[in-house]
Order: sequence, then structure tokens, then C-alpha cells
Amino acid sequence: MSSTLGPVGAIPCQTQSPGRILVVDDEACIRLLLGEVLAGSGYQVDLVEDGAAAWEALQAKSYDLLITDYNMPKITGVELVRNLRSARMALPVVMVTGELPEHDPDRKPPLQLAATVLKPFAVEALIETVRSVLHGAIPQPYFQTLASAPSSV
Repeated sequence: MSSTLGPVGAIPCQTQSPGRILVVDDEACIRLLLGEVLAGSGYQVDLVEDGAAAWEALQAKSYDLLITDYNMPKITGVELVRNLRSARMALPVVMVTGELPEHDPDRKPPLQLAATVLKPFAVEALIETVRSVLHGAIPQPYFQTLASAPSSV
């Protein structure tokens, strides 16, 4: 199941400006929360529940950012990013995870994540990470840990 969220009463984002985000998480509560928060911040958001659905969405539409969970059924977040990089898709990726992805410098192709956000996280910090990634302001790789922050997910 996939869904699209947009800000209420907002003008749809133009294709030239960053703003279309694909969110992938098998936990419905996390996926819906991320969609609501991102849409409320002015982004166009598509939501899918696993890596296989995400890959289909990526083939059908253009996105400015992919936010994916690490551990998912069918295709994991790492496998999804590997597929992206093998297809030479330069889409920035923020991985949201309860565990750090294994680091393998010899991995072919390299994951090239824009940021990794560790659960639990503060939604305000996630929005700031998204803004920074979309404006090219985050050094790579970037790890955001916000376990002690208020309003965390």
C-alpha cells in the first residue's frame, strides 16, 4: 500500500525545487508520522511499506530524497540503496535505523548515504536533516543520534 501526502492548502512543489520525498518503513506508525511531519513542513511525500514497493515507486516517479528504514521485509534498506547505486541513481538517501548499518569500505557499489538517523530521534532534528540534505549542507557520511532529545520517535 502506498499513499501520497501533501501540505494542506499548499501549492504543489515545482519539479525544479527539491521537495518530493519517498518514505519507506515497514512500521506503519513511523511511516505515517514521518509522512505527516514532512508534509506539514511543505514537502510532497509518498509513503510505502517495504523496499520492493519503494523500488517500484522509484521506477515510476522522480524524487528529491529517499528516507528508508534499515531493516524491512522483502528488500532491506541496504539492498534498496545498493539497487539505486547499481542503477546509477544519484538520489540522496537518509537511512533511519535502530542499529548502525555495517560499514564495508570495499562494498560495491558503495552506499553513499547522505545521512544516517538513529532511532529514537527527534522529529525536529529529522526535519533539519532533511533540509540540510536537500540543500547540500551535510558532510558525508553524517550520523544523527538524538536518543535523549524531546519529542523523539
